[in-house]
Amino acid sequence: MSDTPLPARPAIDAADLMDQLAALLAIASPTGYTDTVVRHMCRVLDGWGVEYDLTRRGAIRARVPGRDAAGARAIVSHLDTLGAQVRALKPNGRVSLAPIGTWSARFAEGARVTLFTDHGSYRGTILPLKASGHTYNDEIDTQPVGWDHVELRIDAQAFSLPDLHELGIEPGDMVAIDPHPEFLESGFIVSRHLDNKAGVAVMLAALKALINAPERPPVDTFWLFTIAEEVGHGAASILLPDIASMVAVDNGTTAPEQNSREFGVTVAMADQTGPFDYHLTRKLASLCRDYAIPMQKDLFRHYRSDSASAIEAGADVRTALVTFGVDASHGYERIHIHALVSLAELLAIYALSPVEIPRDRQTVAGLSGFTRQPVEPVEVEPVTPPPDDDGA
Repeated sequence: MSDTPLPARPAIDAADLMDQLAALLAIASPTGYTDTVVRHMCRVLDGWGVEYDLTRRGAIRARVPGRDAAGARAIVSHLDTLGAQVRALKPNGRVSLAPIGTWSARFAEGARVTLFTDHGSYRGTILPLKASGHTYNDEIDTQPVGWDHVELRIDAQAFSLPDLHELGIEPGDMVAIDPHPEFLESGFIVSRHLDNKAGVAVMLAALKALINAPERPPVDTFWLFTIAEEVGHGAASILLPDIASMVAVDNGTTAPEQNSREFGVTVAMADQTGPFDYHLTRKLASLCRDYAIPMQKDLFRHYRSDSASAIEAGADVRTALVTFGVDASHGYERIHIHALVSLAELLAIYALSPVEIPRDRQTVAGLSGFTRQPVEPVEVEPVTPPPDDDGA
């Protein structure tokens, strides 16, 4: 870190964070069906007086001006969630499904859903093919798990293929899964789609703190909200040349052999696409230590984020991933408000923090000012041999 004094700790409005999360969870937004949530986000930004650009498909690039435009920072999360599409119409008046994103049909069984057609929406339930214990007895527990073994029962007069045609249901129609959120007095939040509605709420809380802060960030800060992360596109086409670094906000998986927790900040050091930027990840970890924000580091093996899509698209940008710990990711997820507030604090602090690498203001430059990584060996005390058995 530089010798420049650290900015004051921003105040995070935890109550508003929870309200924003509840509002986001109430809006269906499976990948490919995100117009409504995009309109909601734009209204929030308009209400706060934050300028933004909107891409053709609906990704949002909001901007908080800094003292300098070059070497800008970006913070990103995604508005889209898991979901499904109608794969085929069945003679029994039900439909088979294809998942949107990677999630288990085990978590789909029993889900209440909304089916969106070109003419309106229907409610329904995803059921295993053998759903009735009175009919199938023990077979209900021995049938295979998978998307070929579930079907959507529509809450309308749908008992045959002609009935489905009459209702206007077609292959490709979108299916949104109900989140069923619970906000508990203990601080725990249980719901589907916390990945990544919680990340968006965290960003809004940090953005609100930033625009209310008495000081301006040293460089422009872009607040990016993408619409196709769950299918791998993410931040592939939303960055500007002036953006030198990007921090993704998403969930960290709490599971055996993982170091993520549902409290504090989890800084990801790598995902399945490789290590995150050495200097940016360590700056974020250092800010956590400087401000006494609980923090742990982790690596994710079967995981990619908006950062991965940006790098794979060819962006020459430093990337990092900071996360809130999630139990049972891509299922009935659980998080804690402590992690969300901790993350929001970190993001606001990061946006206000001094620039550590001035050379990053230029897309290409010479060796002067280029970063260094430690290579010198650590000095250790000589090892003293243990005494002989006879004490000599």
